Order: sequence, then C-alpha cells, then structure tokens
Amino acid sequence: MNRKFLPKRARLLTANEFVFVFKNPERIKITGITLFSRSNQLGYPRIGLAISKKYIKHAYKRNRIKRYMRETFRINQHNLSSKDFVLTINSKEIIHFKNSTLIKELEKLWYHHLC
Repeated sequence: MNRKFLPKRARLLTANEFVFVFKNPERIKITGITLFSRSNQLGYPRIGLAISKKYIKHAYKRNRIKRYMRETFRINQHNLSSKDFVLTINSKEIIHFKNSTLIKELEKLWYHHLC
C-alpha cells in the first residue's frame, strides 16, 4: 500500500535520534548532498534533515530543498530497508539547482543506497 503522506513516526525528531545516526554511519555523497544512514530495529525507515544556514542563508531556499528531500523519501520509503537516514547539505551550489535537477539528484541518492 502506497502512502500519500509522511507519517510522524517516519521522521527523526529528537537530538538523540540524530546522534545515533552520526555515531557510526554509512555515507553516500553526491553533488552537494550527503546521506548518512544507520540500521534501526523499528522495521521501517525514518528520515531526518540537517540543513545548515552556513550553506543556505535564506529560509525559503532551505525549505524548498527540505520539501523535495522529504518528498523523494516519501516516494521511496517502501523500497528502503529499516534504517535511519539523515540528509545534509555540503555545498552552496545546490541552491542553484532547478527543481527537476534537485529531484534527479535526490533520486540518484536513494538509488545508490538501494544498490
């Protein structure tokens, strides 16, 4: 059954949940984005976003990127293993991506995780 929304249980909400992922993560890097992941015992994947003002100054630009990150996760969550994922930005160049390019890069990231 495909869900049309991202339930609250599918998100990392507390600092301890983020620390758990950052302690011993698997890393995948693509243009401007890094995906950290670590297995969980919950039976479903969860996502957390750590987008710094250092790379993206304006909130509306950060929010656009976060919206697409959540959306691509929501679409792919049924194919992902039970892991906690944290997406971070590691370059200023991502703010210049068009929406379609950003979606392609994020899809590439989820595909690399599946392989």
